[in-house]
Amino acid sequence: MNSTELFIKTHPVKLFLLASLPGAASMFASALYYTLDGIFVGHFLGETAFAALNLSMPFVIINFSLADLIGVGSAIPISISLGKKQKAEADNLFTCACIMIIAAGVLIGAALFASAPLLIRLMGAEGDFADLAVQYLRVYALCSPVTTIIFAVDNFLRICGYIRGSLFVNLLMSVLSAVLEFVFLGIFHWGIWAAALATCSGMCICSVVAFLPFFKGKASLRFCRPHFTPGLIRQIITCGTPNFLNNIAGRITSILMNVILVRLGGETAVSVYGILMFAEGLIQPLLYGMCDSLQPAVGFNWGAKKYTRVRAIETCCFTASGILSLLSVLVMILFPEQAARLFISGADKDILSMSVTALRLFSLTYITRWFSFATQSYMLAIEKPLPASLISVSTALVFPVILIGALWPLGLTGIWLNFAGTSVLAAVLSAVILLRLRRELSQKDGDIVLSVKAQKKINNTERTASSYHTLRRPSLVLSSFLLPFPGLSFPFSSF
Repeated sequence: MNSTELFIKTHPVKLFLLASLPGAASMFASALYYTLDGIFVGHFLGETAFAALNLSMPFVIINFSLADLIGVGSAIPISISLGKKQKAEADNLFTCACIMIIAAGVLIGAALFASAPLLIRLMGAEGDFADLAVQYLRVYALCSPVTTIIFAVDNFLRICGYIRGSLFVNLLMSVLSAVLEFVFLGIFHWGIWAAALATCSGMCICSVVAFLPFFKGKASLRFCRPHFTPGLIRQIITCGTPNFLNNIAGRITSILMNVILVRLGGETAVSVYGILMFAEGLIQPLLYGMCDSLQPAVGFNWGAKKYTRVRAIETCCFTASGILSLLSVLVMILFPEQAARLFISGADKDILSMSVTALRLFSLTYITRWFSFATQSYMLAIEKPLPASLISVSTALVFPVILIGALWPLGLTGIWLNFAGTSVLAAVLSAVILLRLRRELSQKDGDIVLSVKAQKKINNTERTASSYHTLRRPSLVLSSFLLPFPGLSFPFSSF
């Protein structure tokens, strides 16, 4: 099915099932390997190696963040260009983005390899703990030029309608990486560097597989002679900045958390934090997968001025995200000890007790976290990077840092509660943004979307007294928080 037929003609619910669910499965498959990575390292190499893996992971993700910056940043304008039937512009964006990602991988990989010992020791790690973290980080740095591209090509596959292809690539990457890591650690008994090598090998192979439709000229996006312009680069960076800032800010927060945890609870506290991050690494990809997989469809319809369809698609996105998050809360509350034992074999009572408490407090995060996830994805899909950046940076850095100070008297309990507090503040911020953009998001099909400045010039007398009072009725204000799409009855009545 080509992208036009999929994005424009397919019923919103069917589109959700065709695009969002495979996208969530694809992201989950990819994330599942990272969880297995933690399980294998914890079981085969021990608690110190597991803590070292968690200590180095923020820097690994920073490496991939640049690829995500360019991949997501190009995917959004590509989708909108295709919706406007500007094929040549879409092809140029695609080609330039691929070149930029590889160049970024070379530069960042070299910088990480050279600075790895300094970065790890600045976090307070010493001895074997530090050496293991450096080994893990340097393997990723060496493979950076090739592995980074995998984080972008997934977006390009979905834009071209290769939903199943995206799922296949991520499943293949997870299986290959898991098998290689089991062989390297469980059979050959190699060190932590082999865990990173297994992951990078799987990524390299799958990068080649993912690009086959583009190399063969079968995809709707084609390679062309690149034409770089300041406007193109600015457009890519602007659209990708929210995701990039979210990743970078999140890693800064993780680094800060690790530094604090090393001092408050040593390797044990860092290991427990690692368990929380791996738990999050299973939930967030499902949310991202459902929301981000629909971004090409939302962007395509926004470019085609089919605003009613945009709102219908987003209704599915918000609803499914909320249901998934609440189910995740139940699992973590009911089975915290089982989750902890997955990562740390033969764990003593202290670490198990700390893990159970931490997981139950952490689970409260997802009561409201889904709302900011879905809102941020929505803003990105319709090329509104500023509110998306505000949500991402506030959620990943500003709110956590504020709450570290506010909850400091609670010690480690305050660290575990930080996630839930951040989630509540992010949901409130997202609701405020959606309410401020209410007029623009309620455009009729074919209307010209007005800028905020233009909207301010509209005569206030255009608003009727009835609408004035309606917006201020408490029941409707509450509904607008839960469902920020005017004209829709929750959940699917406008389809």
